[in-house]
Amino acid sequence: MSWQPEIPAKPIECRNLVAGDWTSGSGDSIEVESPYTGRPIGTLRASTAADVDDIVTNARKASREWRHVPVKERTRPLFRFRELVLENIDDLSNGVALESGKTIGEAKAGILKGIEVAEFALSIQNLDDGGALEVSRGVSCETRREALGVAAGITPFNFPAMVPLWMYPIAVTLGNAFVHKPSEKVPLTACRMGELMTEAGYPDGVFNVAQGSRETVESLVDHAEVDVLGFVGSSTIARSIYTRATAHGKRALALGGAKNHLLVVPDADPSVTIDGVVSSFTGCAGQRCMAASLMIAVGEVDDLIDKVIERASKIELGRDMGAVIERASLDRLHAAIDRADEDGARVLLDGRSAKAPVGFEDGYWLAPSIIDHASPSFDCASRELFGPVLTIVRVDTLEEAMRLEQSSEYGNATSVFTTSGAVAAYVADNATNGMIGVNIGVPVPREPFSFGGTKSSRFGSGDITGRAGIDLWTQLKKITTKWELQPDASWMS
Repeated sequence: MSWQPEIPAKPIECRNLVAGDWTSGSGDSIEVESPYTGRPIGTLRASTAADVDDIVTNARKASREWRHVPVKERTRPLFRFRELVLENIDDLSNGVALESGKTIGEAKAGILKGIEVAEFALSIQNLDDGGALEVSRGVSCETRREALGVAAGITPFNFPAMVPLWMYPIAVTLGNAFVHKPSEKVPLTACRMGELMTEAGYPDGVFNVAQGSRETVESLVDHAEVDVLGFVGSSTIARSIYTRATAHGKRALALGGAKNHLLVVPDADPSVTIDGVVSSFTGCAGQRCMAASLMIAVGEVDDLIDKVIERASKIELGRDMGAVIERASLDRLHAAIDRADEDGARVLLDGRSAKAPVGFEDGYWLAPSIIDHASPSFDCASRELFGPVLTIVRVDTLEEAMRLEQSSEYGNATSVFTTSGAVAAYVADNATNGMIGVNIGVPVPREPFSFGGTKSSRFGSGDITGRAGIDLWTQLKKITTKWELQPDASWMS
């Protein structure tokens, strides 16, 4: 299969899915560009507050019936949806790559990771999430896990399929109706997934799509009939959405950005370290919240750094690494590299002058870039850049490295490359981030282990996948029952 995504002959119109029907929003028209070409591949009309009200009202109607469908019946469409996604995975991967800038291989891997969450959702029917106990003579207590009602998921551009799949398979299997609001930069995949959810047999209104931008998001967050929200994006917006949602009394979990720390110590195994470091900061063109964008070099590791530079310099744009999402992001990354150089860091590998793939010269391309000898206070070492840029800060001891990790405002991931069990245990015990890797550059947990960070990488409690995801989209009802008076007395008599 060619690395080049297939480009549609004309821009695709992306619509809202409302109670089983595809309708256009009534707001402003938005043009969708491909990062590969810089040219339009789609259009959409943003959803206004009135459009959102129509979507949510229909979702509420659907939720009233859907929540009473037995869970084993609620899983049946999900089985079919999973098969439909796998049957169409090449077409879906092409669409994800085209609109997000990923390579087709990365797009496919993201979809398969999302399918893992769907498979976990399929297991919900066999989990014992209730229970009853005789707590006193003649008195029993029972718990029931119930849907909240209407759930909304607001998702980012960098994973058009995977991140939404972290949310709606679990949410709808638990009995909620779901409204997906994708990034306006990547609306095509959301439409395609909506088609597959409909084909899978979900009742009208159980799964909905709301296209749009800021007004659409705010209307969803403010709507009185939306009970729970999930969000993934930058920390600034995550904080804002969480604050706004909880001010309305809603449940919300908003996952933010990151400045992940990747510790390399002198005893690290080169065969594991080189691939791990390079793959972590260049995968998805560095546009993922789990990219290790800050390498902390502990002690004398120059030989490993040299090999990282050598490996990264051989990455071929297009074939090995995709494009940056938009011109503004590319300009921001160029400026960040300039700023690092002005601050006194050394740019060991500069990807700004790399040639774009033939035929894609108007796309948004940046080859891997490596900045060394940065101070922890430099922007490149403390701010999330969200691109294929690795910053290196040097320290003498592991204790210094951990102090840097602990002082970071972000809290997604910390990885260490070492052959020492003692070093690995020290890092795992002292790290303050939510996901820890040992000789793994991107320590994303596999299902059923949940995904979630700490500090400014997460607003709200719990995680978004795994068992924590079940807690996010449901509430527990507790029932205490007594049918007759008992001869012995207790505080419940």
